[in-house]
Amino acid sequence: MGTPDFIREIRATAGHQLLFLPGVSAVVLDDDGRVLLGRRADTGNWSIIGGIPEPGEQPAAAAVREVYEETAVRCVPERIVLVETFAKPVTYPNGDQCQFMDVCLRCRAVGGEARVNDEESLEVGWFSVDALPELQEFALFRIKQALSDGPTWFDSTATD
Repeated sequence: MGTPDFIREIRATAGHQLLFLPGVSAVVLDDDGRVLLGRRADTGNWSIIGGIPEPGEQPAAAAVREVYEETAVRCVPERIVLVETFAKPVTYPNGDQCQFMDVCLRCRAVGGEARVNDEESLEVGWFSVDALPELQEFALFRIKQALSDGPTWFDSTATD
């Protein structure tokens, strides 16, 4: 799907200025403990699946929707892995600037066959944790947190 329609509408009047947006990401595991990854069409990098919730959409529902839209895999959320605001804004090739607050969920695959299901991915696949392709720290950290039994991670260094 790419950029949601509601953001296109905002951009029509806001131009390229910085927007603070919600995001969701999903670490999807199958019964063999493999991780579902997609190779992104915009960067060519492998990553976990993610996207932007629609207005009024709950983060868990958005994660489930994004996983299905991008990979054709059905999943159910198990727990919140982390909540994090990205330290730096992202500037896209067209000049749009965004800063995201990500809610990452660990999800369990319950059906479907992994495949490229929209224009956002070049490839989709299942990877064992000990044979992951090259990933950015964003994805590696979320996978690590999803595989741990620790509590939801958040940055506890906030100041008053």
